[in-house]
Amino acid sequence: MTTDLTLSADPDSLQNRAADYERVTAALDYLSENWRNQPDLAAAARAAGLSPHHFQRVFTRWTGASPKKLVQALTHASARKLLVDGASVLDAALETGLSGPSRLHDIFIAEEAATPGEVKSGGSGLDFSYGFAPSPFGSAVFLIAPRGLSGLAFCNRGEEAAAFDDLAQRFPEARFLHDDAQARDWAGRVFDAQAGEAPLPLALYGAPFRRQVWRALLAIPPARTVSYGDIARAAGREKAARAAGAAVGANPISWLIPCHRVLAADGRLTGYHWGLDRKRAMLAYEAATG
Repeated sequence: MTTDLTLSADPDSLQNRAADYERVTAALDYLSENWRNQPDLAAAARAAGLSPHHFQRVFTRWTGASPKKLVQALTHASARKLLVDGASVLDAALETGLSGPSRLHDIFIAEEAATPGEVKSGGSGLDFSYGFAPSPFGSAVFLIAPRGLSGLAFCNRGEEAAAFDDLAQRFPEARFLHDDAQARDWAGRVFDAQAGEAPLPLALYGAPFRRQVWRALLAIPPARTVSYGDIARAAGREKAARAAGAAVGANPISWLIPCHRVLAADGRLTGYHWGLDRKRAMLAYEAATG
């Protein structure tokens, strides 16, 4: 018996998908070994045996990210660890194959809306506004950075100060300005938004895996629920359901980053930072208004 390995004209055929798997695997191996050299698209395409245009399309379809984005994520994760461990911004940039601090600055802004210096200093130099406003789920506490919303918490009346402290302790060296008017403006933008409006800017500060989990939460449609295992898989760590659960619990922006849509594997409501009664109310609210 003979086997015909000729590739089909249909890019989605089984033969082509099998060939693409081998090419993408080769490219992932190449990028994982060589990201410190900051390889360009042409170099990664050569490793896969494809033209740059074809490789970009195939790689993005298989991984959900461009080759450039993957190199950027690997660079950011390594540089972040170096900074937290005490390296200077210049040393972190050079150690990760970048030309200098300005390039590292661009990567950090793109990845977590914080500069390398802000990450290294634990929030020193960051200025936040915060305030309180009514919401469909009790009193809402907003933490607002210059680049977008960094925190949204809920509490019962009279517990606002404790809810603010819970958000603020994530940035022990930052400065905070009380501004309820700005919080009420954000409450209107969050809870009275019209369909089709542009997404609100979010300024997420956190370690790479946590931000991967928070991005996975953003992909859950309204009135739908998933398990912690589903979130771990979506974040690229299939066997890390417990770690994904911890990252879900550390989500600083309730409602907009919908951690209330994550349930236990058996469908039970578990582990909501702002209370299971509020989680149940959010799911009911979405079911009724969706």
